[in-house]
Amino acid sequence: MTKYDAIIVGARCAGSPTAMLLARKGYRVLVVDKARFPSDTISTHVVHPLGMAALARWGLRDRVVTSGCPPIHHYSFDFGPFTIRGMPGTDDTQLAYCPRRTVLDKLLVNAAADAGAEIREGFSVDGLVFEDDRVVGIQGHTKDGTRTSERASIVVGADGRHSRVADAVAAVSYNDKPALLCGYYTYYSGVPMDGTFETFIRPARGMAAAPTHDGLTLVIAGWPITEFEANKKDVEGNFLRTLELAPELAERLRAGRREERIAGATVANYFRKPYGAGWALVGDAGYNRDFITAQGITDAFRDAERCASALDEALRRPPAFETVMASYQRARDERVTAIYELTTQLAMLEPPPAEMQQLFAAVAANQASSNAFVRMQAGGLSPTEFFAPEHVAAIMAAGSRPD
Repeated sequence: MTKYDAIIVGARCAGSPTAMLLARKGYRVLVVDKARFPSDTISTHVVHPLGMAALARWGLRDRVVTSGCPPIHHYSFDFGPFTIRGMPGTDDTQLAYCPRRTVLDKLLVNAAADAGAEIREGFSVDGLVFEDDRVVGIQGHTKDGTRTSERASIVVGADGRHSRVADAVAAVSYNDKPALLCGYYTYYSGVPMDGTFETFIRPARGMAAAPTHDGLTLVIAGWPITEFEANKKDVEGNFLRTLELAPELAERLRAGRREERIAGATVANYFRKPYGAGWALVGDAGYNRDFITAQGITDAFRDAERCASALDEALRRPPAFETVMASYQRARDERVTAIYELTTQLAMLEPPPAEMQQLFAAVAANQASSNAFVRMQAGGLSPTEFFAPEHVAAIMAAGSRPD
């Protein structure tokens, strides 16, 4: 029976980078996924500038840039009475991209293979192999029904929200919040976007649009989870009526053409303990938040780097496993807790209180403040820093002196 250093379950935005980084360090890595690539998956698509910076560190940024995906240099947030528009990145990493997952995930799988990882597509994991309460491998089958088992020093669950690995090890969850938002999306052709990721906020409704591959525009609309049952009877009608709440966007969409069916999902919000005896979790398998801030891909990339680094140390010094993986968990939670809380607040689609509306109006009146707001939404500035009393005071003062 083959023995690997690591088996990665799931080959998308968390799994393939984790495998790639471990393989580059010389470890023998097996990646399994029930999908075959290229293939699609439900996603917000957006890779914020910090995510693009990770791709640059891995030598993969140019593969996205040259894939035909248009760059995004501005984000805008239309609140109705005013719009906040700014740049999501810094001078070092200015641009975001919104690639189709058929392109991005295949690119990442190829990079893992190029690094020396073994990729096994069309392979479904049926369960984990345990010895004395320690995970030592996986059991699964190919699409033709052939069953096999493989062993490894560590099994990493990178298999998303419904992680089979997390379920098998009964990973403890905490700071859970229920699904708050129903989100749906499709693609239009013939819709000019001018390099901007556009978001529209209306009472109990949210919309967004971003340019993606093949001259298409990704268009998203959502409403509170409390309307799920009523609106699921006519998703298309409710989707189109929601877009009409942003007349300028709706007019551009009417001039274009819808090219694909409407897809959607609701997602729970949670943290899971991301490690235990012989196993680890990375990406959405270990932490997930609503998609309204489009943080998933960037989070997965950052998680992959941290997880691979921690596993490298743990594989080299097995007695250090508990210490280094606990540090991995703390670093993850410290980095994302503030944006997790902000995201779950935004996902409720409730009108901001009067004082928040005043703050946002002041932000819109000053470009530096607008850039800071957009950077926060892109994950480059912590909400703790943005909403710090001294920063809010500076925003309000700057808002009285328009650029």
